[in-house]
Amino acid sequence: MKRAVLTVPMLAMLTYCLLPLVWLFFSATKSNTGLFDSFGLWFADDVALLDNVRQVFTYQDGAYGRWFLNTLLYAGVGAGGATAIAALGGYALAKYDFPGSKVLFAIVLGAITVPTTALAVPTFLLFTKLGLVNTPWAVLIPALASPFGLYLMRVYAADAVPTSMIEAARLDGAGELRIFLSISLRLLRPGLVTVLLFTLVATWNNYFLPLIVLSEPDWYPLTVGLNQWNSQAGSASGGQAVYNLVLTGSLIAIVPLILSFLFLQRYWQSGLAAGAVKQ
Repeated sequence: MKRAVLTVPMLAMLTYCLLPLVWLFFSATKSNTGLFDSFGLWFADDVALLDNVRQVFTYQDGAYGRWFLNTLLYAGVGAGGATAIAALGGYALAKYDFPGSKVLFAIVLGAITVPTTALAVPTFLLFTKLGLVNTPWAVLIPALASPFGLYLMRVYAADAVPTSMIEAARLDGAGELRIFLSISLRLLRPGLVTVLLFTLVATWNNYFLPLIVLSEPDWYPLTVGLNQWNSQAGSASGGQAVYNLVLTGSLIAIVPLILSFLFLQRYWQSGLAAGAVKQ
C-alpha cells in the first residue's frame, strides 16, 4: 500500500511529462495531411519523418540550419561563460572574507527574485544606446549573468571545499589561482554540472529577449525562428503548409538538450559520490 501511494503519483507525473514528447515524436513522422487525419499518439498511414527532416533543413534556403547554429552559439558560449563566472564568484563569496561580501550576496539573492521578462525591455534600451541591438552580443551578454547559478555555487562551495584543505595548500606554497584550479574545481564538479545544465536549458529555450533585441532573421535562435514558422502556418497566406516543419523542427531542437543531460549525468553522479569514501 505504501509503495502504491508513492508509485502512482510518480507514474502520473512521468506520464504528464512524457506525453507531450510522445505526441511530438509521432506528429513529426506525419505529413500535413496525416496530422489532421490520424490519431495523435500513433503513426499515420504514410511515415514522412525523413522527408520532413529534409524539408526542415531546405525550407527558406536552409534558415533552420542557421537558427540551429545560432542557438548552439548562444547556448554554448552563454552557458559555459555563466558557469565559469558563477564558479569564480560563488567560490570567492564562500571562501574569502572581504568588505562588502554580505552586501554582494544579498544583491545576488535579490536578483534571483526579478523575472527575466521584466528585464527584457530595459536590456533592449541599454543595448540600443550601446549599439548592440540586432547582434549576437545582445543575446550572449545577458546569458552570462546567472544570479541563481552564482547563488548555487556559493552555497555548494561553502560545504564542498574544506577550508582546512585550502589552508594546507597555502602552507605548501600553492597560490590562490592554483588552489582553485587544481583542488577546488574538482570538488565543485557536481555544482558546476548543475549550473551548466540549468543555464544551458535556460539559454537554449530563451525566447522573449531574442525576440526583442533581434530583428535580422539570420541571427534568430530556434525559438524565435520556429515561432515565425508557426505564425506563417496559422496565417491565411501560409495555410497549413509548414505545420509539419514546425513540429519536426521542434523535435530536432530538443535532441541536443537530451544528449547533454545523458552525457553530463555521469559526471554529476560520479562527482556526488567522490567524497563518500574517506581517504
